[in-house]
Amino acid sequence: MAAMHTATIELTGDRVERGDVVAVARHGVPARLSAEARAAMEESAAILGRLAASDEPVYGVSTGFGSLAGTWIPAERREELQRSLIRSHAAGMGPPVEREVVRAMMFLRARSLAMGRSGARPVVADTMLALLAAGIDPVVPEHGSLGASGDLAPLAHCGLALIGEGEVCDPGGERVPAGDALAAAGIEPITLTAKEGLALINGTDGILGMLLLALEDLALLFRTADVTAAMSTEALLGTDRAFAPELVTMRPQPGQALSAANLARLLAESPIVASHRHDDPRVQDAYSIRCAPQVNGAARDTWKHVEGVASAELRSAIDNPVVLPDGRVESCGNFHGAPVALACDFLAMAAAEVGAIAERRTDRMLDPARSYGLPPFLTEDAGVNSGLMLAQYTQAAMVAENRRLAVPASTDSLPTSAMQEDHVSMGWGAARKLRTVVGNLRRILAVELTCAARALDLRAPLVPGPGTAAALAAVRAAVPGPGPDRHLAPELADAEALVASGAVLEAVESAIGALE
Repeated sequence: MAAMHTATIELTGDRVERGDVVAVARHGVPARLSAEARAAMEESAAILGRLAASDEPVYGVSTGFGSLAGTWIPAERREELQRSLIRSHAAGMGPPVEREVVRAMMFLRARSLAMGRSGARPVVADTMLALLAAGIDPVVPEHGSLGASGDLAPLAHCGLALIGEGEVCDPGGERVPAGDALAAAGIEPITLTAKEGLALINGTDGILGMLLLALEDLALLFRTADVTAAMSTEALLGTDRAFAPELVTMRPQPGQALSAANLARLLAESPIVASHRHDDPRVQDAYSIRCAPQVNGAARDTWKHVEGVASAELRSAIDNPVVLPDGRVESCGNFHGAPVALACDFLAMAAAEVGAIAERRTDRMLDPARSYGLPPFLTEDAGVNSGLMLAQYTQAAMVAENRRLAVPASTDSLPTSAMQEDHVSMGWGAARKLRTVVGNLRRILAVELTCAARALDLRAPLVPGPGTAAALAAVRAAVPGPGPDRHLAPELADAEALVASGAVLEAVESAIGALE
C-alpha cells in the first residue's frame, strides 16, 4: 500500500507518484501548484494569448473542434468557443462514477496542465485544486468517453463545475448546483480564455486515474492471493515441495519467484504439511495448488509492466495542440488512450486469472471426493446443513463475470466525429471494467479465505503454520468458525472487509515478516 500523505502535495510540473493520486482521490489530501509550475503555465498561456489575438489558424484556439477544425472562429467569439465546448461536450449519461475516480481525474488533469504545455493559465489548475481541497466533486456520468481525444465527456463535466455550471457532490455527499457549492466555499468560477476549454478535456486522466487506483488495490490483492492459496494448500493436505527455490529458478520469471517464496514462507513450520510429508500415496497436487505461483506470479509480472506504463503517463503532457519549449504550437496525437487502454485490458486479464485459480481451490475444499477427509461443503451435518455450498456459487458467478470482462475493450474501436476520429481507444470502457474485475477479485479471495479458514479448523488437532495461523486468527476475530448453518452473506461481507482493509495481510506479516 502507498504511504499515507500528511502534508500538501506540490505539483511541480514534473511527475507525481501513484501514492499522490491515491492520497488526493481517497484521503482528501490537498495539493497546490509550485512556483515553477506556475511560471511554466504563465509562459505557455502568454504564447497562446498572442496567437489568439492574431490571424494565424490554431486548432481549438481560432478554429472549431474535431471535424470542425476547418471552421474559422473570429476573435470576438473565442471565449464563447471555449465555454460552448465545455457545455456541449458535457454530454454523459448514466449513473455517476465514483467520487474517488472523479477526484483522481481532476488531480491528474491539473498535473498535466502544470507542465506548462497546454497554454492554460495557473488559475485553471488553482481552481481545480481548490475544488478538490474543499471536497467539491463534479457529478460525472458513467457513459460518454471513448478514450479518443482523451476522456472528453467526463472531463467536460468536471470543466462545467469550474465555470459554475452543472452539478457537484458537496462535502456531505449531497448533489447540488455547482454555482451554489462554489459560492459556499468561496471559490470564484473561472472565465475560460484561449484554448482553456480544450485543455481541460483533451486528456486521458479518467482512464489513468482508474488504472492507478486498480494498481494500488491489486498490489494488496495479489499478495493476499498468496495467503489464501497457502491456506488452501494446507487445508487440502498439499505439499510445499513444488515451491522450492531449486525448482522455481529453473524458470526465471520474476513474479513466479516472488509468489513461490511467499508460499514457501507461509507454509514453513506447518504441522499440517509435516503430517503427510512421508508415505503420502499422492505423487503431486492438482494444478490449482501446484501452479499457484505460476499464475499469481504471472499476474505480478503483468502488474509490473502496467505500472511502468502508468509511470510513463505520470510524466506525460497529454493535450492537443501543445506548446513546445521553443514557443511553437503543434498538433499531436498524445491524447489517444491506446497505451492506458491496453494496460487496463491486460491487468483485467491477470486479475481474472488470479480469481479463477482461487475458485478452483475453493471447489476442491468443498468436494469430499477431492478434499482428502474434509466433510461435504465443510459442514459436519451435511444434508440438514448445506455449509459453504452457496459461497462457492457466488464465487463462481464472479469468476464468470470476470472472464467476460477480461475480453479486451481496446480492440473494439468505433469511429466518431464524422470520421475525423476514426480510431478510438475505448480506454474508458477498459478502465471501467477493470474496476469491476478488481472488486470481484477482492470478493473471490474473501470466499476462498472463508472456506480455507473453516477447512483449517476442521483439520484439528493438526494446526497450520505460523503464517497461515495468523491469517486464520484474523478471520476468526470477525467471522465465527464451523457450526450449524447460519446467514452467510454477512460473514462473507466481513471477510471481504478483512481483505480490503489489508487486515489479513497485516496479521500475516506481523507474524512472519513482509511478503514480497
